[in-house]
Amino acid sequence: MPVKSLSAAALAVLVGSSALAGPVPIAPAATAFKLGSLRLVALRDMINAVPNDASVFGPQVGVPAVTAVLRAAGAPTDTLPLGVDALLVEMPGHTVLIDTGLGPKVGGSLPKSFAAAGVEPAKVTDVLITHSHGDHVGGLVTAEGGLAFPNATIRMAAAEWAFLKSKPDNAALAAAITPKVQTFTPGATVVPGIRSVPLAGHTPGHSGYEISSGKERLLDIGDSAHSAIVSLAKPEWVIAYDTDAKQGVVRREATLAQLAASHERIFSPHFPFPGVGRVVKSGTGYRWQPDLR
Repeated sequence: MPVKSLSAAALAVLVGSSALAGPVPIAPAATAFKLGSLRLVALRDMINAVPNDASVFGPQVGVPAVTAVLRAAGAPTDTLPLGVDALLVEMPGHTVLIDTGLGPKVGGSLPKSFAAAGVEPAKVTDVLITHSHGDHVGGLVTAEGGLAFPNATIRMAAAEWAFLKSKPDNAALAAAITPKVQTFTPGATVVPGIRSVPLAGHTPGHSGYEISSGKERLLDIGDSAHSAIVSLAKPEWVIAYDTDAKQGVVRREATLAQLAASHERIFSPHFPFPGVGRVVKSGTGYRWQPDLR
């Protein structure tokens, strides 16, 4: 479904909550992988097609600079396709979903990706939200406005919950999910085996989630980086999606440096599906190394 065929209400949600350039429906997909003794599943929802026009990537350096980075990586130079994906974690006593995509109102495939994973949404016990932009919270509700995960507790940082409720466009969503929301302080363990990681900058309460099983760890980085090419090669470049541009750059540079040093696997919801791999040092920046094992 091309963007022009989206309903006016759906477009208002997208523009008002996360400034998305162009959501594009894509076939559902579910890719399972192991972390220690746990089964994790990357779930596909949509694609966000961002034009290379300096409105999002490289607003302070311009289109030619972004084009040069894309061309050097052998990627198309007109559009940056970003995944809109979620992560399912199956653990003893908990079935955890991290983020929910754009949702069925705008053609999201997450419900069908759940089916492909062989998991019923009603089985989800905990939904962890990295931040409250529409491409992460849109799937909390059904097309009719009901709870998409009726048996789940919805968890997000206290600062992020306050940020979500401060946006008038989120009024209906906030009303629907309020009875299910539980907040936490940065760094708290939110589910046994999953620790929140404070990553404020993209939004005030932006949080990553580090999942541990035995000696193995994986960090869901949320929107610490958006493009597997540009965000890694030039982490010092501002991205227009960040609420606090300066803090967003500082946080991105620090997070990528730490990940390259630790070699910890990550899940990045906007990197090419399934978005699992490592950040590797490359010259003055970094590069993406997929690693499902």
